[in-house]
Amino acid sequence: MDKTVSAAEANRRFSVLLRSVRDGDSYIVTAHGRPVAKIVPISRDNAVREKAWESLLARLRSQPVIDIGPWTRDELYEEEE
Repeated sequence: MDKTVSAAEANRRFSVLLRSVRDGDSYIVTAHGRPVAKIVPISRDNAVREKAWESLLARLRSQPVIDIGPWTRDELYEEEE
């Protein structure tokens, strides 16, 4: 179960939080009462990461390729006057 901690508290006690995460705890970090981040231990197996990678690749493969035409380096870095 995730524990909730404010961003200010997480900042003050970051090393304590990291030790707790290393021991298996996870935290939801809030800012002004809203959840903004999650601190979780790194999984020892790569199953979650591999699943996320495959999901990303599948999504990218399903999107159409858009041809925006050739660009030169000068056009990309054209300065506005």
